Amino acid sequence: MKVLIIGCGAVGIATASALCNSDVETDLVARGTTAQSIRNNGIERYGLFGHVVVPANRLRVFNSVEEAGAGYDFVIISAKTTGNADIATGIAKRKTDILNSNGLIMLFQNGYGNEQVFKGIFDLQRIYHVSFAIGFQRPQPNISEVTVFSKPVSIGSIFGALAEAAANLADAIKNGGIPCEVTNEIGKTLWAKLLYNCALNPLSAILRVNYGGLAKSDSSIAIISNIIDEIFTVMHAAGCETFWKDSESYKKEFFEKILPPTYEHRSSTLQDIERKIPTEIDSLNGAVVRIGSEYHIETPYNKIIVQMIKSVESLYNL
Repeated sequence: MKVLIIGCGAVGIATASALCNSDVETDLVARGTTAQSIRNNGIERYGLFGHVVVPANRLRVFNSVEEAGAGYDFVIISAKTTGNADIATGIAKRKTDILNSNGLIMLFQNGYGNEQVFKGIFDLQRIYHVSFAIGFQRPQPNISEVTVFSKPVSIGSIFGALAEAAANLADAIKNGGIPCEVTNEIGKTLWAKLLYNCALNPLSAILRVNYGGLAKSDSSIAIISNIIDEIFTVMHAAGCETFWKDSESYKKEFFEKILPPTYEHRSSTLQDIERKIPTEIDSLNGAVVRIGSEYHIETPYNKIIVQMIKSVESLYNL
């Protein structure tokens, strides 16, 4: 198996460590200090799933998609969604050779609708989505720490392609130390992840607290509750579904079972703001607002959350 990973943040590095630990030929696309750090020191993963060190000589690091190799079985896109337009431009230039005849594009990203910029490049049956119910952070440019685990990584197609086509990749990630599985219900899984991220990530970034800090205030709990209500309304209007029939059943499980195990986690949105880089708010609550607009549904809580994150970004000139 031959894999290319585009984007070496905490998720990309953790995934690369698992693949290398399974003896998969793994190439990386990274930039700046991250690329240099990996070339000099290799990569490392520690935390909940043990300690893995991959020496620099086990990896090829490219500065761009255009410079990468060819004939990959899987191209994993684990960069921030803010970079998707540029990534799609680079992949379009390599559409005839970057994948082998059965190769697949894998979107290892937060948010909703990330496939849009890639739909005109490859057949939809070759684009797969991946959902993480695992928390990561990156203490150093070449190191990923696993901080929270809820469920295995899920891989599947929202376009009706068989999930089993990605089974080799899922097995390699699992055998490399990160729980992973394929699913034919990835659509439901993506909405579940969107609910979780939209409810917690931006508000925790605005208030500068971990997830657990949000549960200490009745006011923040009320905001979260209204965000969730709006998402369920938008989801049902769009003809989609998740694993809970309505917002009340989801909120009960969310506050009693889903949130407590991730109490100490610091959201990726908060980490982005602290690193002074643009957040993924447009593909999180921003996606809810856009879909709501398409169906003439008001989403005031999600809208104000987006505006507040945009305000923080502007203060930092992100």
